[in-house]
Amino acid sequence: MPLISNSYGKGRVRIMRVARDSARHEVRELSVQAMLTGDFAAAYTQGDNRQVIATDSIKNIINIVARDHVGAENEVFASALAQYFLDRYPHVAGVSITAHETKWRRLDVDGAGHDHAFALDGNGRPVVRLEATREDSRLASGVEGFTFLKTTESGWEDYWFDEATTLKPTADRLFATAMEAQWRWSGVPASYEAANAAVLDAALKVFATTYSPGVQATLYQMGEAVLTAVPEVADISMACPNKHYLPIDLSPFGRAFDGQVFTPTDEPHGQIVCTIGRG
Repeated sequence: MPLISNSYGKGRVRIMRVARDSARHEVRELSVQAMLTGDFAAAYTQGDNRQVIATDSIKNIINIVARDHVGAENEVFASALAQYFLDRYPHVAGVSITAHETKWRRLDVDGAGHDHAFALDGNGRPVVRLEATREDSRLASGVEGFTFLKTTESGWEDYWFDEATTLKPTADRLFATAMEAQWRWSGVPASYEAANAAVLDAALKVFATTYSPGVQATLYQMGEAVLTAVPEVADISMACPNKHYLPIDLSPFGRAFDGQVFTPTDEPHGQIVCTIGRG
């Protein structure tokens, strides 16, 4: 029976490109699918794999081209990726590239876009929680899934080492999280909307402008800044999964890392939780 059509490739190759050739970084996070057509029929009909480019190799090629085109617009990157296959493999007749972008916008700090701190575009879901009886009520505002990152000025060093420790210390890593935060009101602000905005502004300014020795220390500093900026807040609780961006080792392909190409992953993740209140 005839094999009418065939294609194959690699999907959901997640890649973060960080252009950091100046103090002002640019980030582009993509989920890429690369599908190939060509002289692959024998792999289907005869179990003959000699013409088949392994899907793991396709993944490696996506990473290689990302490293070689760190600052390229997504359309330029997709074109370069397709051309890589067509130039190197004569038996590849066609390439289909699909790349979905996770869009990051630059954080504003004191009215100006920050050089290396970003928030997820269309970000977060505001939430209000109220517990009330005839005698009392407790009102809190917050945000869920509020996602932000910075591409430098973050590290993780001097932690406990024993026989289970494999993580290597670093003074320069990406810091990304999808925060759930709740702040409890002890007074009534002139405007809840404006006060909620001030809470996030104060927290994000600390995040963007302060070196982070760890998520724990940064959360505490963010909480302190919120309580200083908004006196009507009694306390703030934050839960932050440490969303990992893992450096991709491209040394087997003759390319240095240079803090530019990462694999995004959030499973498993560190979960850091704290509440900061007034003394």
